[in-house]
Amino acid sequence: MRSIQMVDLQSQYIKIKSEIDEAIFGVLESTRFIKGPQVERFAANLAEYTGASFVVPCANGTDALQIAMMALNLKPGDEVITATFTYAATAEVIALLGLTPVLVDVDPNTFCICPLAMEAAITSKTKAIVPVHLFGQCADMERIMDIAKRHNLFVIEDLAQAIGSEYTFSDGTKKQAGTIGHIGTTSFFPSKNLGCYGDGGALLTNNETIANTIKMIANHGQRVQYYHEVIGVNSRLDTIQAAVLEVKLKYLDTYCSARQYVANYYDQAFKDHPYFKIPVRDPKSTHVFHQYTLQVCGLDRDSVRKHLAENEIPSMIYYPLPLHFQEAFGASNYHEGQFPVSETLCKCVLSLPISTEMDDEQLQYIVEALNNMVAIYKNQLSA
Repeated sequence: MRSIQMVDLQSQYIKIKSEIDEAIFGVLESTRFIKGPQVERFAANLAEYTGASFVVPCANGTDALQIAMMALNLKPGDEVITATFTYAATAEVIALLGLTPVLVDVDPNTFCICPLAMEAAITSKTKAIVPVHLFGQCADMERIMDIAKRHNLFVIEDLAQAIGSEYTFSDGTKKQAGTIGHIGTTSFFPSKNLGCYGDGGALLTNNETIANTIKMIANHGQRVQYYHEVIGVNSRLDTIQAAVLEVKLKYLDTYCSARQYVANYYDQAFKDHPYFKIPVRDPKSTHVFHQYTLQVCGLDRDSVRKHLAENEIPSMIYYPLPLHFQEAFGASNYHEGQFPVSETLCKCVLSLPISTEMDDEQLQYIVEALNNMVAIYKNQLSA
C-alpha cells in the first residue's frame, strides 16, 4: 500500500507530469516570468469555468481578501462580519486594514456562517459580510444575499476551500461559488482543490468597475505605468504558477469527483456511527470536499489522532481554537459560551486524509484502523 498523505501532491503531479513539465519549461524558455501570456489565458479560462465576468489573478488568497476590501473602499472603523470558525486570514485582513472584525457563530450542519447570527450582528457601522465556504460547500448564499441587499452591504465570498462548488437558488438558478456576491476571493495554495506549485490567488467579480479597481490596486494603484491613482499593493500571479494552473484547471472537475468518491466511501463507512458524525451535505450546494471533517462524539479526540498516527495515518484539526479565543483578535473581550456551535466544533472536529489519488486499499485501511480503535474502547468499557 502507498503511504497515506493528507494531500498526495506527488502522485497527482506524476499523473500529469508531462503536461506540467511542458508548461513550466515553456515559461523558462520564454523567460517571461512576470505577466507572461499564461497569466491572462488562465484568468480567461477560470472566468469561463466559473461563469464570472472578470477574474483578476494575484499573489495569494490573503492578498485577494485584502484587495477586495480595498476595492470596496472600506474605511477604518467600518465593521465587517465573518465567522469565528475559520482560518485566521479572513479576520486578519479585516483588522490589518483598520476595519473592525465582527465575529459570529456558524451553522451546526454546514459549519458555514449562520445567517441568523449574521443579521443579528449588523449595526449602523456594518459595511460588508465575508461568508467562508468552509471545507468545500457554499454558505447559505440566497439568505445572505437577501440580508445584504436589505441592509445595503457588500458581500465578499471566501471560496478558497470551495472552488468548483455550485449553489442552487430556490428558483432553480445555479451559480458557482465566488460568483454570487460582489467579489469572490480564492487561494491556489498547493493543497487546495485547484492548487499551484507555490503561492497564488485570484479575485472574481461580475462588476466591471470593481474589476478595474481590483486590477489597479493589485498593480501598485496604477492603470497606466508610473501614474498612481490610489495607494495599491504589489500582488501578482507569476507566470510559472499560471502555467501550472492552466493545466490543472482542465482537471478540476475530475479532482472534485475524486474527492467526492473518497467522501462517499467515508460516509458509507461511518453512517449512523455511534462515535463519528459524518459531514452534512447541504442540498443547496454541491460539496467538493477540500476537507473531510468528522465530529468525534463520546471518544477522546486526541486518543483517536494518536491511534491513527500509530498506524501511519495522518489527520488534522481544522480548527482547534475559534477566532474569538485567539489573542490576536481580542480574546479577553469574549466569554466562553458566546458562540457555542463554533466552540463545540473546535473540540470535536477531526479531518481525515482526502486527496485526488486515494485508492480503496488506503481507504479501507483508514476505516479499519478507526473501527479497531472503537472495538478496543468498547472492550475497555465492558471489562
